[in-house]
Parts: sequence; C-alpha cells; structure tokens
Amino acid sequence: MTAQEVRLCGLLLQEHFGDVVEKVGTHLIRSGVLTLRALAHETKLPLDLVKKSLCVLMQHGMCAFGAGRRGPAGPVEYHIICERILHMLRYPRYIYTAKSLYGDTGELIVEEILQRGQMTMSSTVKTVADRLTHNMPEGQSMDYSEVVSAFSRLVETHFLQRCPPMASAESSSSGADNTPLPAVTQPTEPEDHPELVNSDVNLRWLNCIYSGQGKRRRSSEDGEADPRAAKKAKTDSSERGDEGIYWQVNFQRFHLHFRDQAIISAVSCKLDQTSSEIVRTMLRMSEVTTPTHAAFTQALSANEIFRALPSSYNIARPILDQYLTLLVDDPMEFVGKTGDSGGGMYVVNLHRALANLARATLESVVQERFGSRSARIFRLLLRKRHLEQKQVEDFAMVPAKEAKDMLYTLLSENLVQLQEIPKTPDYAPSRTFYLYTVNQLPTARLLLQHCYKVHIGNLIERRLYETKENKRLLEKSQRIEAILASLQATGAEAAQLTEVEEMITAPERQQLESLRHHINKLDSSENQVDETIFLLESYINSTQAPR
Repeated sequence: MTAQEVRLCGLLLQEHFGDVVEKVGTHLIRSGVLTLRALAHETKLPLDLVKKSLCVLMQHGMCAFGAGRRGPAGPVEYHIICERILHMLRYPRYIYTAKSLYGDTGELIVEEILQRGQMTMSSTVKTVADRLTHNMPEGQSMDYSEVVSAFSRLVETHFLQRCPPMASAESSSSGADNTPLPAVTQPTEPEDHPELVNSDVNLRWLNCIYSGQGKRRRSSEDGEADPRAAKKAKTDSSERGDEGIYWQVNFQRFHLHFRDQAIISAVSCKLDQTSSEIVRTMLRMSEVTTPTHAAFTQALSANEIFRALPSSYNIARPILDQYLTLLVDDPMEFVGKTGDSGGGMYVVNLHRALANLARATLESVVQERFGSRSARIFRLLLRKRHLEQKQVEDFAMVPAKEAKDMLYTLLSENLVQLQEIPKTPDYAPSRTFYLYTVNQLPTARLLLQHCYKVHIGNLIERRLYETKENKRLLEKSQRIEAILASLQATGAEAAQLTEVEEMITAPERQQLESLRHHINKLDSSENQVDETIFLLESYINSTQAPR
C-alpha cells in the first residue's frame, strides 16, 4: 500500500463515514494489524467510538478480524481491506450500471445495499418499494413483486451475492474489550463459491417470500410515529424467514462488466458496430463460464455465435465468417482462433485486449502532457522496443535537437528508460550503446500512482474544500427547497412560493449556480480519472494472473 493509496483511502473514509472512522481506518492501514485495546490507545479515542467505527467498517466489508499472534486464546486482531475502500470511488458507476441494465428499481436496490454494506432481501424490498411509492402520484403504490423480480435478476446475473457465513473468532480472554465484534471476513468470489450467489432453490425461495403479497399501502404522511405499526413491521420482518441471510454487491462482477464494455467500445471505434456486437455476443455467452482472471474466454464455435447473435442485425452466416476472420487478422488481436471444429473455434483474448487498452491510455496521457511529437516518439518506442537516439530522430522525423529534448523530458518523468549495452567490460561511453525503450507494465504502475496522488486525491480534496467554504449557503438553499416542497404539497398559492424563493438573493443565487457548476465538473473529472484507474488496474492484474 503506497502513501498515495493511504491518503486516498483516508479521504474516502472521511467523506463517507466522518472523521472518527477515518482516523481509525487510516491508523489501521498504517499499522497493519492491531487489537482493539491497542487501536484505542494509539488513536487516543474512547473505546466505545473505536468499537462503533470498527462495526461500520465491518458492515461494509472494509475490515476483518481473526485470531492474533497468540493464537485462539489471545485477543482478536483487526486489519483493513484497502481494496474495498478504494471501491467507493466507483459507487456512482455501480449505481448507473444497475440503472441502465435493470431500470430505476435495480438502481435503488444497488444504491441501498451500497449505502448499508449488506442487507436482507426483505428489508431491501421494503425500503426500495417505499422510496418508489413516495415518488409516485397520489393513490398509486409500488408492487412488491416488481422489486422482488429486479432483485432476483440481479442475483441471477451475479451482481448481488450472499454474504459468506460469519467468521467465528473465539477468545478465551475474560476482558469484554477484546470480544470479537459481529462481522464478516473478506467476501469470497462468487466464481469460487457458487452457492453464495445463486441456485434454483435460492431463487424459488426468494420469490416465495413475497408470494401472495399485494400492492403495498402508501404510508401515512402525518409525521406521527406509531409504536404499534413499528412493532408490527418488526414482527413481519422476522416472519419473512430470511433473518441472518444477508446480501451484498458483487464488485468483481461489476468490474467484469466494465471490462467487457471497454473492450466492446474499443472494437466499435477500431472497426464498426457489427464487429462490436459480435464481440459483445461472445463475451455475453462466456461471462459466467470464464474464470475471473482468465486470459481468454471459453472457446465458442462459429455456429454457437451465429445462433446467439441478436436477430435484429440480420447477419448471414457467410458475413459472420468474414467478420470473424477480420477480427482474428486485426493487429489488435482482440479475437483469436483456436480450432476448426464447428465452423471454427474462437476466443476473446482478454489479456491482449487489456494490454492494448492500457497502451492507448499511456499514449493519450503522453500526448496530453507533452504534445503530439512526444507521443509520436513514445508510440515509436513502444512499437520498436529498443532504439538509439539517432534512430529515434530518423524514424520519428523530428529534428535532432527537439528529439533530444523530448527524450530527456520523457526520461526525467520515468516514462522512457535508458538501457546501456557495453561492447567491453569497462563500460566506456565511447564503446557503449545507449538504447531508449518503454516498459509498458512499470509505466502503467507509475501512471496509476500518479492518478491516485495528483488526480483523484486532489479532486476529492478540492470538492470537500469547496463544500466546506460554502456550507452556510448550501444549508440555506436546502432549507428553502424543503419549504418549497412542503408548500407545493399543501397546494400553496404562487405568491407564497415566489416569496419563499426570494429569500435567496440574486448574488447568492449566482454564487450557488457557480458552486454547483464547479462541483459537477469535479465529479465528472473524478469519474473520468477512475475509468483510467480501472483500465490500468485491470491490465496490471491480468499480467499477474497465470496464463
């Protein structure tokens, strides 16, 4: 864990959970593994606050516990799962993906589970149905069966998975301070444990929970709490039969979807829409059977691909064969041919596709930072591997002085490396070849750390600073919006609404619009940088997986 990642984890914890959780989480990241008492002593926080902070982190799968160095008889030790903290960067992408695939219901299901870390199905369905009903016209309500259907589809496609059983860390210590908190360890991957994701029995049980459930009555809006209603709701929840069965978002499945969409988009830009649809079909057919870190998808025959293609494209079999040949012969090598049975066996080369996407990202970064001529030299070194300075000048068709300056600039930024090949053992400069080269993997790691440090971290800090500086104005705007919504719900006259709107002066309104514009730009920039981070992380992980 680098210093840049530690800083980013601290910013994310502070933004989502507050200063106390941020202090506990950051200290655990830096210390590695600590007991509860040691953590409270070193952070100088009350023991109760440390316990609550650990509960929050465990609820979201960002912290795990286990037997300490003394074994089961010793105190329990806690450690942070940094990868899960960094996943908070992609929460907007997870929610937007659920919305695009499963509509508003799927969006709210994923949003609720992300906000709470893990939930039972019954509480998720009730919360989502309440929110949807609240936004419906008077007299209408959301049918539970629609929410259950969306939840079932998310489980079927592995976007949601069951939480693993709780870890039992026994401690013979008599002190209550070292008693393990109820939590789950780091979730296992669904591909390794299918029973945590889906089965026919699980899906039948999911739908039977709400069998016979009619449309929900809309909750009263009088604002008075009814103890009997709360007690009844609690009893109904316990009677659902799903207590202790929690569900969480399967981040790995979302990442596979993001990877597939990036590959499809690259094929569409390089070739055409029909080629991308063929690749999309191949990825969709093998998305469940292909292991998470596989270098290739499962082999598919041309006959299987032809039968699975969308009928709206009306692609004839000879045309499909031509497109497959075109994809196989393309220099990008996104698709490969592994055999001739069944009209030809084809695979999507995932590792090669991610390497090409990472390479294009590196070239784009060099072009934006150092100009088109530097990008030309960088691209040339990627293609030719090793070149002398004179060769770079000739191949890139750049004047000697400019080529020298550009190479030294790239060398100082560690984007280009210099390799010495001596003719004699004494390494005399006059008898040594100096070759420039680009190592794509170390350069990708360097750029990834740069994204963490300079881009994402600074963007989050700037957004938090802007929000803090204009806190009074934002709170005033929120109060006025709440008053307007209340007046509109009660059917107030237009004069009253205008009078309330004028509580914000023209300069304040202008300042508020400028602030929202800046915040939106910062949010958009964060999402764009996160896309770069995701591509680089996917490429680096693919190089570490066995092929």
